[in-house]
Amino acid sequence: MRALCWVAAGELAVREVPDPELRNERDVIVRVRRSATSGADLPLLAGRNPLLRAGDVLGAEFLGEVVEVGPAVRRHRDGDRVVVGASIACGGCWYCRQGLHSCCDNGSADPASVDPGWEHSDAGCFGRPRAAGGFAGGHAEYVRVPYADVGAFRVPDAVDDDRALFAADAAPTGWLAAELGAVGPGDVVAIWGAGAVGQLTARAAVLRGAARVLVVDGYEERLRMAERHAGAEPLDYRRTDVAAELRDRSGGRGPDVCVVAVGAPPSERFGGPADRPDASREAVHACRKGGVVVLLGGSDGFVDAFPLGAVTDRRLTLRGAGRADLRDVPMLLDRMARGELRTEHLATHRLPLTHAPQGYALFRDRADGCVRAVFTP
Repeated sequence: MRALCWVAAGELAVREVPDPELRNERDVIVRVRRSATSGADLPLLAGRNPLLRAGDVLGAEFLGEVVEVGPAVRRHRDGDRVVVGASIACGGCWYCRQGLHSCCDNGSADPASVDPGWEHSDAGCFGRPRAAGGFAGGHAEYVRVPYADVGAFRVPDAVDDDRALFAADAAPTGWLAAELGAVGPGDVVAIWGAGAVGQLTARAAVLRGAARVLVVDGYEERLRMAERHAGAEPLDYRRTDVAAELRDRSGGRGPDVCVVAVGAPPSERFGGPADRPDASREAVHACRKGGVVVLLGGSDGFVDAFPLGAVTDRRLTLRGAGRADLRDVPMLLDRMARGELRTEHLATHRLPLTHAPQGYALFRDRADGCVRAVFTP
């Protein structure tokens, strides 16, 4: 079968790779119908993960049709159209029982490799090296899905592929950000980053009753999209004093909840230093006293000069998440079916899998208004 493989830093290629096979009784094989680029792939594309090997198949966000089912699978059968959560979780460990699937103890094949000092890791993930599970990703014609009863979800007939695709990762991550921020009626929410996750965080905040949702970004087309589809107020940091605007629009106090969803910064996309704490610092300083700051992924190293004093002196709550859990996917699919959550506009570029390297170049460079590139085998 054909699949999009990592070759070297900055280089991808579509190659022939072996077809996946059932390895465990809880597996299914999925024929992919849609897969999407992800900001979490950009550090891999830049060669920042030393455990990635040439030939590894990328792609954490995909949707398809079940074509083979393991003997212990109970929720799925051949022909089911399913969206597959990005986190690979067993469903039975302590973390999974608490609904923290992204912290699963059993989804990663080699936890010590991810952090030798602490010897623990998050759950596995599709399209990642062995330390994150070693599972081939969704930019392929077929994918083996482990723990299928936990991580694969049947798509309602009323939801088309382009909408359901984003229930794999971007929509659950946006909902998780609003949940971690405890967004509720009357809140003012500020979000740094108007990519797919930032826009879906904004929409989640609106659905949870926020009074005002403001999105900070430097790309006009993304800001217009956030305004039109998420009901957010756009702030272009190139033309606006963001801190002053946030104070003015929150009664002088600052937002109740600040979310950093900037993804991989430009330096990281091109292989430079991994950490870009400016958005995080700005969010900490902008947040009202007693408010919540949520940091979503986008950094895999250490940050110095972080305003820790502002966190403690102003009694801020600081929360973080690298990937979403699986528990919200059915609810989000239901909202998609009811028309409350529309995501298909995020698929700004649709290409065949054979053109996936070009799609990733558009996505990496944020060229031609690209928010997400979606591939069809």
